[in-house]
Amino acid sequence: MNHPVRLGVLFGGRSGEHAVSLVSARSVLETLDRDKYQVTQIGITLEGDWLVGDDVLSALANQKYNSLSPAAMLPVPSRPQVFSLKKVEGAELLEVFAELDVIFPVLHGSYGEDGTVQGLFELNNLAYVGAGVLGSSVGMDKALFKDVMVANQIPVTPAILIRSSELDDMEAVLARVRDFNQFPVFIKPANMGSSVGVHKCQDLEEAAEGILDAARYDRRILIEKGINAREIELSVLGNDHPRVSIPGEIRPAAEFYSYEAKYHDDSSELIIPAPLEDEQVNLLQEYALLAYQSIDCLGMARADFLVDKESGEVFLNEVNTIPGFTPISMYPKLWEASGLSYANLIEELIDLALERQQEKDRIIRKYDYEG
Repeated sequence: MNHPVRLGVLFGGRSGEHAVSLVSARSVLETLDRDKYQVTQIGITLEGDWLVGDDVLSALANQKYNSLSPAAMLPVPSRPQVFSLKKVEGAELLEVFAELDVIFPVLHGSYGEDGTVQGLFELNNLAYVGAGVLGSSVGMDKALFKDVMVANQIPVTPAILIRSSELDDMEAVLARVRDFNQFPVFIKPANMGSSVGVHKCQDLEEAAEGILDAARYDRRILIEKGINAREIELSVLGNDHPRVSIPGEIRPAAEFYSYEAKYHDDSSELIIPAPLEDEQVNLLQEYALLAYQSIDCLGMARADFLVDKESGEVFLNEVNTIPGFTPISMYPKLWEASGLSYANLIEELIDLALERQQEKDRIIRKYDYEG
């Protein structure tokens, strides 16, 4: 490539994690080497509208969009581009705003981490950072993810799944929770991150409140057995030959690592490296890599584990395919402690995306049959 890499950074999103995405995006944008990358900011509002212009990030953070133009990405695989919508003599016209070599979706949660936007990139034949459609969608849905982990003999916490359509008969739903007989339970939306909508419940009354709140964020609600556990996280990086970082431990200020504890309470502790025996470290790294490859993750992911404080038993909680990139996020911190700086991490992720695109471009898309 004879020119600076034409990089789109996509952030915001129609998700409960919109605000977190903006903080992550700011860290990424401030780190990028502008001699290496020609950067185009693309923002998505809470309503799902795409916008381009000057300093899109600040405009989204302040919710002042007057200086920005509506944007769109159309499936033009021969020439990936982002378009802006212009008004000319009463008509609305699309014009090319920027051509792209690769895009970095700094998106968290629904419509960004669940395979939907990755499908758009695939239609555009556009290189992109992170997991593909399959890895993103399976990693995002906590219930389906558990099924895949069980199939690969990776231990997960027992759970039951409730659909919002069942909530018309809350008595029957609570009967299922009662029969589960696992208090305390964690109740969470199946497709959400950053602990949005997550509740630790000690009885049926709290469970009913937690279910109703989780249902605000997703139509599928997961109810998991609560474990008195240490929270251990590892970062994974790579395509077909990934590597894994040293582990870190989170000691939350709250009863669990809630949204408040993650982003608004400075008293939560991040301990790197986590104080673990070598045997435990090896096991966690083995499970992290196996889980990563089991759902066909690519680029990056953070593997979150629960380690029972009494028995030492290990459970995989989730694999986060677009982990946070905020200044306090564990994913880059773990790589920094493993010898890879934040700036080099960002560059390697972009290189991995371009490498994967080159591999895809070698795939034959047609079959000439001579019968």
